[in-house]
Amino acid sequence: MMLVYRPSGLSTRRLLLSFLFVAAWDAGSGQVHYSVPEEAKHGTFVGRIAQDLGLELAELVPRLFRIASKGRGDFLEVNLQNGILFVNSRIDREELCGRSADAECSIHLEVIVDRPLQVFHVEVEVKDINDNPPVFPATHRNLFISEARALESHFSLEGASDADIGENALLTYRLTPNEYFSLEVPSNDEQVKPLELVLKKRLDREVASELLLVLKATDGGKPELTGTVKINITVLDANDNAPVFDKAVHRIKLLENARNGTLIIRLNASDLDEGSNGHIIYSFATDVSSNTEACFRIDSNSGEIRVNGKIDFEETKLWKLQIEAVDKGNPPMFGHCTVLIEVLDINDNAPELLVTSLLLSIPEDAPLGTVITLIRVTDRDVGSNAQVTCSLTPHVPFKLVSTFKNYYSLVLDSSLDREKVSEYALTLIAKDGGSPSLSTTASVSVKVADVNDNAPAFVQPKYTVFVKENNPPGCHIFTVSARDADAQENALVSYSLVERRVGERALSSYVSVHAESGKVYALQPLDHEELELLQFQVSARDAGVPPLGSNVTLQLFVLDENDNAPALLPPGPGGGPSALSQVVSRSVGAGHVVAKVRAVDADSGYNAWLSYELQPAAGGARSPFRVGLYTGEISTTRALDEADAPRQRLLVLVKDHGEPALTATATVLLSLEDSGQAPKASSRALSGAAGAETALVDVNVYLIIAICAVSSLLVLTLLLYTALRCSAPPSEGACGPVKPRLVCSSAVGSWSFSQERRQRVCSGEGPPKTDLIAFSPSVPPGLNSGDIGDQQEFCENVSTSLSCVQLFVTPWTVASPASPSMGFSRQEYWSGLPFPSPVDLPDTGIEPGSPTLEADTLTSEPPGNNTITEIRIKFFFFLCC
Repeated sequence: MMLVYRPSGLSTRRLLLSFLFVAAWDAGSGQVHYSVPEEAKHGTFVGRIAQDLGLELAELVPRLFRIASKGRGDFLEVNLQNGILFVNSRIDREELCGRSADAECSIHLEVIVDRPLQVFHVEVEVKDINDNPPVFPATHRNLFISEARALESHFSLEGASDADIGENALLTYRLTPNEYFSLEVPSNDEQVKPLELVLKKRLDREVASELLLVLKATDGGKPELTGTVKINITVLDANDNAPVFDKAVHRIKLLENARNGTLIIRLNASDLDEGSNGHIIYSFATDVSSNTEACFRIDSNSGEIRVNGKIDFEETKLWKLQIEAVDKGNPPMFGHCTVLIEVLDINDNAPELLVTSLLLSIPEDAPLGTVITLIRVTDRDVGSNAQVTCSLTPHVPFKLVSTFKNYYSLVLDSSLDREKVSEYALTLIAKDGGSPSLSTTASVSVKVADVNDNAPAFVQPKYTVFVKENNPPGCHIFTVSARDADAQENALVSYSLVERRVGERALSSYVSVHAESGKVYALQPLDHEELELLQFQVSARDAGVPPLGSNVTLQLFVLDENDNAPALLPPGPGGGPSALSQVVSRSVGAGHVVAKVRAVDADSGYNAWLSYELQPAAGGARSPFRVGLYTGEISTTRALDEADAPRQRLLVLVKDHGEPALTATATVLLSLEDSGQAPKASSRALSGAAGAETALVDVNVYLIIAICAVSSLLVLTLLLYTALRCSAPPSEGACGPVKPRLVCSSAVGSWSFSQERRQRVCSGEGPPKTDLIAFSPSVPPGLNSGDIGDQQEFCENVSTSLSCVQLFVTPWTVASPASPSMGFSRQEYWSGLPFPSPVDLPDTGIEPGSPTLEADTLTSEPPGNNTITEIRIKFFFFLCC
């Protein structure tokens, strides 16, 4: 576009603006080009940028249409209503691009729109107008010329400069008419030569000692602009010869950043005069700029020009030095030459990185190709020194994509996982093509936002908890804890019960779990006799969307306490509880069993081990009867005589071995009769005793075989346990959980006492099926009232077809010389033990479908205290696959 200014009169002026712009897509770069004249007014139309970029007017505001021009100010602006690019502020081409006549002066615009993100590049060329007149270095110039100078002598003058370009900077010179001097203007190909005044007529100081000339420079613009300089010529006498340089123009190439003191050139000028008139002094011209003196220095005697400051190619590419050689004549005479210094670029500027972050964080499930950051790379050098390549830190899930020239986008290249890496510290490296090359790094931090992709996880899938029965309501029995690898709300875990039915009641009526802490509470007192094992699941869920969860299984074992007193059995079949009445002959001898008290205890283990005591008679009289400590058999202590009362009332105290012990009292009524009145009863007793002895022999054989088999199995289990050494730590509750104690054989063959003993015998292929608790009556209960033995887990492969076999023999009453007799109810015993010990396994613990064999109860009452009066044997076989 061209701006033409013409005056049309003294009163009015008319400004005619004519715009010519080219808006075409460049096939190679994809740019839009416009042109605008400099000094255009605010609001001057430049182009329909929205239409030329293929954008609709309605989408400019929603897509955040904006332009940016680095370091160029806000010269241009876009009207978002009509999509027109217009001039926003004053544009001065000379201020914007300098005085380079051969370079195109353009404003590079970056047009950015979002949704989706697009970047367009627009070039706006600023056209020159003739707005700068020619300017001379100084408004006055003084020349001293000897009258002895020969005709055709040349006197150099500094020409004018015009900040415009092209025709607007094409200057013509005109000297005021005079008879002494003419003006010699160099041709276009000799622009480096200065203007010269040529002496056409000899000077005569006596005729004219001073001459005043005006040199006028006119540019080629429309309208023409002019500049003038006044030349004051003083005519001197004497020294007729001026110094002369060997070359009028010297061309030198100098690398930028040359060190101070670097020799550039040594000038040589000669003077034909002699003496002081031939002694030459070198100096810069009087009108030299301050920048020249700051960067170069000249030796006045030798004519050497050296580097005096920083030489920067990026600031000045060509230096033009005007050198004077003056002699010491009177008046002095001057010679001139020009030194052109071309500065060569070296790779002294590292690339610059400009990072524009679009996303503060990126979700870990972001799709591949997501744009994270825009990057622009620049280098102030030229040529290969400005060819920049950009790279990224290796082994990261991102990559750089080149979008346009030195523009890059940082995009996602592979999937992210916040649980592995929550933040990436990336390093961008920009490296130029210089030798040696220079590089610049920039750090970019990319945070990975969490999504809910991890479910809460428990440390182990199953926990075992032991709780004493009769616990207080709301008692804390256990705490479950699950960890979620996610963050923030995705890692907030809440706990709940997996509801199910436990018999006729809901699980939530027994236990509850705190939603935040995971603490498990017993809502009501638990009863070992009603519920020995409660197995349930606790669910853990996070607060993500959608929520994720997992379950854990809790096995709650209810431990027995002595909360049931012994219960007396009726004296006969089908009878209710009443006093035991028995007729006794006075002729019986000492030790004769006359009656038996039967009792049971609903508890387990030591709490169900019963003992019998005979209460002293009223008045302190010695009774002729006694009761077996563990059998409940009432026998005579001596022979009865006539002095004994015919009716004897005995009180038998039945007591368990719990802490504290619970008791029951049985009343036995004995009627003493003479020996002739009860022959039949004695005969029946003797007959029953003989039959019992016969049955007892057969039972003892089977009992010995069973005991040997189970003892061998127990020894094998202990050996395998010692080799495998697989023990499971117990889980403790908050309502008084206790530690198990190891049960082992004693020196006399009986089991050491333990209030609770749990052993699990199972195959290596499946979980344990049954627990065992063993006791020994030979140790007082007070020794272990507050402790429980260590839990042991025995694992072995018994056979390929039968994984686990458990044999239980339940004796009712046992008496032996080595240990006191024992009486138990609802107890199971290992048949292989030398002496029977109780096992805490209720009948309800048998798995459905398991085969069960229960032997008939054998009853015998032989005379004597060292016999087995009753044995009940149970064999349970469990398949534990």
